[in-house]
Order: sequence, then structure tokens, then C-alpha cells
Amino acid sequence: MKRRSKAHIDQEETLDSFLADQSMLAECEELALKEIIADQIKAAMALQGITKTAMAHRMKTSRRQLERLLDPANPSVTLSTLRRAAQAVGRKLRVELT
Repeated sequence: MKRRSKAHIDQEETLDSFLADQSMLAECEELALKEIIADQIKAAMALQGITKTAMAHRMKTSRRQLERLLDPANPSVTLSTLRRAAQAVGRKLRVELT
């Protein structure tokens, strides 16, 4: 890992390149995606007037599991859970490689 002087700021460096240099890029991207999906699910729930209890029932899961899904800091959410949440609010989960 390169050491940098606190006084020197590389004007050409991007946030992505900095995070990659620190071996943090993948983790940050995963957390950001999780937060975006959780926010989209919350927004769809609010738009449709779906309570957390009703959402958990639609997903055939517990409210506690739903809370974990909606918590952006909780990384332990499976694609299956995300798919069920999307279906519960009338959406589709799309995962793609770019």
C-alpha cells in the first residue's frame, strides 16, 4: 500500500481509484448497491401504502428479516430475499454483469 503525504493531494485521482488503492472499492460498491435497493423497496412500499408488517407477510418472512433487508448496513441479504421483496411491491429484480 502506498503511503501518501497528508499535504499532497493528487488532483487526478478519482474516488474509485483511491478506494481501489485502499482495497475498499468492492466493499463500498456492494454497500452502495444494497442501500440503493433498500431505498427503492422502501419508496415502493411508501407509494403503495404497504406497512412493514404487511410487506413481511407478502414476502412470507418475519418483520425482523424485513428489517435486516431494509438496513443498508446489513450485508447478509441474499438475491432470493431481494427478489421476493421486489415481487412483493410489484417490481422485478434485475442483476447484470457489465
